[in-house]
Amino acid sequence: MDTRRCVGCNACVIACKTENALAEGTSRDWVITETAGTFPSLSQEIRSERCNQCSRPPCVDSCPTRASHIGEAGVVLVSRNKCTGCKACIGACPYNARYVHPDGFVDKCTFCFHRTKTGALPACVEVCPTQALKFGDLEDATSEVSRLLRARRHKVNRPDSGAKPNVYFLI
Repeated sequence: MDTRRCVGCNACVIACKTENALAEGTSRDWVITETAGTFPSLSQEIRSERCNQCSRPPCVDSCPTRASHIGEAGVVLVSRNKCTGCKACIGACPYNARYVHPDGFVDKCTFCFHRTKTGALPACVEVCPTQALKFGDLEDATSEVSRLLRARRHKVNRPDSGAKPNVYFLI
């Protein structure tokens, strides 16, 4: 996620809602704006945020039914038929990236796994008008995301959580 390019247009949020037929009032991703400094020396960062697809996801460890799990390609998923809606994973997530779907199961961003497993991009990435969102294989040194992380300063949200997040913010 390139914080220099994001303008907070919410195209990613709308694309996600449309692609995943999300219920009214629910969202798998969101845009935040953070202002830092003191007037007149202020700076502002706009970020599109979502599930961080952690390598050590506390949401998975906290799930009593194993509905939350790490799937193919390291994507953190929820098996709807196993989820009881107990909300243990919601409490464990350091990113507030989960919510209870109106049908009673917990839902979250899947990086549009139904699309990416066929080689397509997540809907949010595909529609971003400023190309602030990138998606790819971090283990492939030649991928665009790997090259960007080598070339630019970057950060992750809540590095202190121990979750090892896999969503990076270029700064």
